[in-house]
Amino acid sequence: MKIMYIPFNKNILVITCFTILVFFFLFLPSNKNILHTINVTAEKPIYKGNENINKVAFECNVVWGSEYIPSMLNIFKEHDIKITFFIGGEWARDNPELLKLIVEGGHEIGNHGFAHKHHSRLNFEENIKEIKDTEDTIKDITGITTCLFAPPYGEFDNTTLRAASSLGYKTIMWSIDTIDWRGDGVEAIINRVLKNPHNGAFILMHPTDHTITALPTIIKELKQMGYEIGTISELIH
Repeated sequence: MKIMYIPFNKNILVITCFTILVFFFLFLPSNKNILHTINVTAEKPIYKGNENINKVAFECNVVWGSEYIPSMLNIFKEHDIKITFFIGGEWARDNPELLKLIVEGGHEIGNHGFAHKHHSRLNFEENIKEIKDTEDTIKDITGITTCLFAPPYGEFDNTTLRAASSLGYKTIMWSIDTIDWRGDGVEAIINRVLKNPHNGAFILMHPTDHTITALPTIIKELKQMGYEIGTISELIH
């Protein structure tokens, strides 16, 4: 049997490999996500701060409830309290003066994503865009670059954590939830906070009418228990 000899052509090999690589990068976006994330370590979310000090942090997610922000700020000013506000990008864009008012009050500003999406359903690039667009919007208004990220609805997956970590963010959750958005009354909000206060607690809230009414009692009772109230960064540093 006669064997046909096919001469080796280095140029053809190079062209073939180049074509495969171009196809890989242009037409397989899911693989691009893998390449983006492969060397990024996803930091675990943080649910509470330092357990060795009698201090808790208030975190307020803001994507609605603009009408309650001034009253909330007045309460914090009256009690000499600084908290962490996690700001939605769309809200910041639409309410720049209120955002500046929060900053002028000396409060910490965090990132709550741009359009209040379910981040666990987003791919790597979509997570990046939600966080970065919010960061840019807040910076344009206040000059502040955010470094703490609270995912909307408390929803995240490993892709979300990798995206946040790749941008230098710590992902923040909570250990006490007021569930004040439910609208089931002031006493319910107060009881959820006071039934299990603990060192380093992150206490989640929103700007609602019931929250405004509940805050003075919550602040008074926590202080009587010996707790200081501060920001997320103060507890995790």
